[in-house]
Amino acid sequence: MSMNKPIANNAGRKRNNQRLIEVLGPIENLESYVKADWWRDIFNANYLRTDGDVVNDDNITRAEVDVFLDLLQVEHNAYILDLCCGQGRHVLEMARQGYRNVHGLDRSHYLITRARGIAKKEGLPVVLKEGDARKLPFAADRFDVVTILGNSFGYFETQQDDIQVLEEIRRVMKPDGRLLVDITDGDYMRATFEPRSWEWIDKNYFVCRERSLSSDNDRLVSREVITHVKKGVIADQFYAERLYSKGALVTLLRQNGFTDIELKQSLEPQSERNQDLGMMARRNIVVGRAHKPANRFPDRAQAGPVRVAVLLGDPRQQDRVKPGANFDDDDHYTIDQLKQALAELPHFEFSYFDRHDDFVTQLAEWRHRFDLVFNLCDEGFNNIAAHELHVPALLEVGGIAYTGGSPQCLAYCYDKSLIRGVANEMDIPVADAYIVKPENTTFIDITIPFPVIIKPNYGDSSFGITQSSVCNNVNELERAILDSRQRFGYDCPVLVEQYLTGKDISVGIIGNPSGAVEFLPIIEEDYSMLPPGLPHICGYEAKWDPESPYWQIRSIPANLGEATEQFLQASCLKLFERLECRDYARFDWRLDDNGTPRLLEVNPNPGWCWDGHLAKMAKLADISYAGMLSRILEAAIQRHQVVAAAAPEKIAVGA
Repeated sequence: MSMNKPIANNAGRKRNNQRLIEVLGPIENLESYVKADWWRDIFNANYLRTDGDVVNDDNITRAEVDVFLDLLQVEHNAYILDLCCGQGRHVLEMARQGYRNVHGLDRSHYLITRARGIAKKEGLPVVLKEGDARKLPFAADRFDVVTILGNSFGYFETQQDDIQVLEEIRRVMKPDGRLLVDITDGDYMRATFEPRSWEWIDKNYFVCRERSLSSDNDRLVSREVITHVKKGVIADQFYAERLYSKGALVTLLRQNGFTDIELKQSLEPQSERNQDLGMMARRNIVVGRAHKPANRFPDRAQAGPVRVAVLLGDPRQQDRVKPGANFDDDDHYTIDQLKQALAELPHFEFSYFDRHDDFVTQLAEWRHRFDLVFNLCDEGFNNIAAHELHVPALLEVGGIAYTGGSPQCLAYCYDKSLIRGVANEMDIPVADAYIVKPENTTFIDITIPFPVIIKPNYGDSSFGITQSSVCNNVNELERAILDSRQRFGYDCPVLVEQYLTGKDISVGIIGNPSGAVEFLPIIEEDYSMLPPGLPHICGYEAKWDPESPYWQIRSIPANLGEATEQFLQASCLKLFERLECRDYARFDWRLDDNGTPRLLEVNPNPGWCWDGHLAKMAKLADISYAGMLSRILEAAIQRHQVVAAAAPEKIAVGA
């Protein structure tokens, strides 16, 4: 594809919130700069600024909701889903008007977080989920009404994605449910779009826009350059939205299972700024019904319980991570607590497996006997931590659905230095560190200031991290590295990392970006009970030694500012996607002296036990231990699209 090479203007690359903004000059072909997934990053605070004359106007929102509800004529107890709900302006207004079962879903973490804050502040009964409209985290036959409002349809690169959205909508709608789509008038926009415009947003911000039709004439391509009068250019962004004419939209709906399709009216909002409304200027409202037989998709109770094999560590074999290298009474108590919690869950049938010697020989039968494997074998195959990835690898070879991280994900996260590199690549801050390779016999070449902490580069469960791992000078560092090599092998690299003294933070996620993602309350470690002089670390002693003063450490709700919390959640979600975590994960951070969060570790398949960090976070959200386990299972079921067998066999396996 030929094009003029863009020339950076004098602003060049500007630093904004520690990120460099690439500012492009004149561009011949706007379409060539549109990313296929542009919608992942563009719906943020800038979106609320540039489109705020419509999307932040309460009068416009109330008027639109009045129109929609008048057309739909639904009862106040109807189940309503607003897809691509943004900051929730329509669903929140519906709740204000007395609708009790309103749900909103959007892909933007920033906008959903904002919507949740408003709902919490006003006490509105709205369920808000973060997820992808192509893979909805809802059961079949759930909603009486589904809406797509404010021109939120047609963002994907191909029309096949739009069709997938309609298929998911039809799946979650009740038979004869109502669909309402509020979308820009494609023919009008093709004929009237402004190739160039600019406007003041407020006294500090202005935006310049360029527009052109795509090469196939099906999408309007836009460029926005947003500028602050003092900070300069803060965004140079590109996006493309599909232009559906009235006839094309009606045909698309009819071809994908909707009937009684009617074009009701047009919306033409009046902006107080009275300037460029773009795709919001004239929108068509189309309604239809889901044409589907009743109970086409049976619910779980009708289909029978989901048959789950729970895969655990093997108590017959040694485990070098555990004190004494064997399962003890605490381990067996933890497993009993797990079984009691899972027994509380309806619509599941659990079988337990912990004999690893029989694992490979029984795999061939598992595909037919079980709908899902709950992979809680964080000890690793044969209780070897480095072989944790072998378990999902064998399950994948057998074509068996399972919970948690893939083999590649577990391999990535087992290597602390590799995770640091990935985070660096993503502009996510990490603590300063360097690797001491096995062939290094002297350690005098210190590249970061003391104090430092040393860790085995491979492994988890804080194995090998004790109070003596924190070093204040070269002599202590050499002794600690020598001790680490004697314990873990002379062929293992050692990570020497800056010892951070700020808050010790953990962030938990349950769900999947392809469906719904739930952030658990962030926790921090309370070190106030430690005797003076002991380093503030949550290491091996805190997790495994009841006689240690570190056993007194407590996890408490993290006291963080809103901006820090949003940064942590956004960064964790990016890492979750990049590393291909699945269903649940935990991310460990520490604040530096300036309060900047720095990533320490990523934990896919984190500790699942009743008193672990994930369960502590869940408890702060009023989620029981059984509820936490249920959420993990549901995330995997939605990801795999598990459908229970109609008549499951009764199986007794393993423990």
